[in-house]
Amino acid sequence: LAHGGHSLKTDLWNGLRGRCPNCGKGHMFRAFLKVADRCDVCGEELHHHRADDFPAYLVIVIVGHLVVPLVLNVEMIYQPAYWVHAVLWLPLTLALALLLIQPVKGAVVALQWHNGMHGFEQAKKLRDQAAAG
Repeated sequence: LAHGGHSLKTDLWNGLRGRCPNCGKGHMFRAFLKVADRCDVCGEELHHHRADDFPAYLVIVIVGHLVVPLVLNVEMIYQPAYWVHAVLWLPLTLALALLLIQPVKGAVVALQWHNGMHGFEQAKKLRDQAAAG
């Protein structure tokens, strides 16, 4: 569903890549998980976001759905010692969580931006008006 000339798919893709949901060129993050106050290319304000803990919850669900079936499968087939499980699954879980947290947070911020949530209402109204003509 497109709003103001922006499709949700495109905005989410920009967020996953850590790019500005408005122009797709500027950087969304100024540090690993710190969202920039505004886009460094188009100037779109991004400081309104309220991602809070939602990205972490999503990452927990995603990583859990990837790792738990693997753990159960390995346990059922090989029945390794507990230390083998620890050596396999702890680093994998940590790596997946660290790799996914920034893209997931970017997508959450882009979703909020796209839908005009929290402080993004005014920017969305302006986009919708510009798209309407």
